[in-house]
Amino acid sequence: MSNLRRDYDSKVALVGFMGVGKSSVAKALAVILHCEELDLDEFIEKSEKMLVSEIIERKGEAYFRTIETQYLRRALERGVRIISLGGGTWTIEENRNLIKEFGYTTLWLDSSFDRCWANIKASGQERPLARSRKKAERVFSERQKFYALADFRLYVEFQMTPYEVAEAIVKKLALR
Repeated sequence: MSNLRRDYDSKVALVGFMGVGKSSVAKALAVILHCEELDLDEFIEKSEKMLVSEIIERKGEAYFRTIETQYLRRALERGVRIISLGGGTWTIEENRNLIKEFGYTTLWLDSSFDRCWANIKASGQERPLARSRKKAERVFSERQKFYALADFRLYVEFQMTPYEVAEAIVKKLALR
């Protein structure tokens, strides 16, 4: 495994629905690979000095998606090896093109809606697109076709820890 970590030089963008664990997995992956990671939502929140949920509430989702693309470009220009995208980032064609242009391998962290919903509820975070289970299920279903455009897919089982998912990613991408 140590040779794999040393030789691993791909840049990876994690895509998937909110609550699947992209942020936690990115942090675990960065530890395993001894590299930098960037959480796009955190990057936006630090820069805007406002939570993503507040930006969407105050200025609307369309405004948020516009600035999200701007921050995505800045993040990609930094060249970090691991980036976790917001749940809707990958649904925008311009964002998908940017990610490919910067040479990132995309990996869809897929899971059941029930697992994602349990994590959303447990987080206690306000998520405007997941105010109700019904709304969240609709968004989950709508986004599946976009997530399926990722280079790779890894199904995250209910009981998997972020570290276990990160180890599975390292193994999966090493096969490429």
